[in-house]
Amino acid sequence: MCHVIVTCRSMLWTLLSIMVAFTELIAFMSIDWLLGSPRSPDPNIGSHGSLEPYRPTLGLYGRCIQISGTFRGIQCGPYASHFGEIASGFWQAAVIFLSVGILLLSAVAFMSVFTMCFQSIMKKSIFNVCGLLQGIAGLFLILGLMLYPAGWGSDKVQGYCGPDASPYKVGLCSLGWAFYTAIGGTVLTFLCAIFSAQAEIATSSDKVQEEIEEGKSLICLL
Repeated sequence: MCHVIVTCRSMLWTLLSIMVAFTELIAFMSIDWLLGSPRSPDPNIGSHGSLEPYRPTLGLYGRCIQISGTFRGIQCGPYASHFGEIASGFWQAAVIFLSVGILLLSAVAFMSVFTMCFQSIMKKSIFNVCGLLQGIAGLFLILGLMLYPAGWGSDKVQGYCGPDASPYKVGLCSLGWAFYTAIGGTVLTFLCAIFSAQAEIATSSDKVQEEIEEGKSLICLL
């Protein structure tokens, strides 16, 4: 018989797990990892020929730039048509580590939805298994974030940030919201891994066992 067990701690852990997976995925796909040095605007682009300086943006595999000519405007899209064209070897490694971390977080987010009905997997607590996977995902994310600034010396980054850009030195650029979001998501990943133990305790408490013994199939506890 399937017992649906919902507690405040288990529900909070589930929501946090889903939020962390989406946060890291959005940051990974964003092009706002680096804000390039200010560029002289094209007076023919923008409303009423705005002359405000424009800052191109550069992501792990995409960018936004201002173009002139027949198709004037801001053009955003991938600069790399395949994996080998990513700006540097460090960024390629960062993409791999971040992708693995995000895949693990996505798997945990999917599994977390079913923890209300299934509290164990292969005779092990599903919360502990998910917490372990989140801890491993956090380590992959840290490696990716540490490798990312090592690629700031690439030709692609120097084209956006000036010749002074070098590994761990951003030059004329500044960090965009995506980098900070990825860091925040990594911190939350480890918090989720720790909090999974509390979710497991909440769903296996004596109060829950009493409710099961009374024959209840839907158990909701604070």
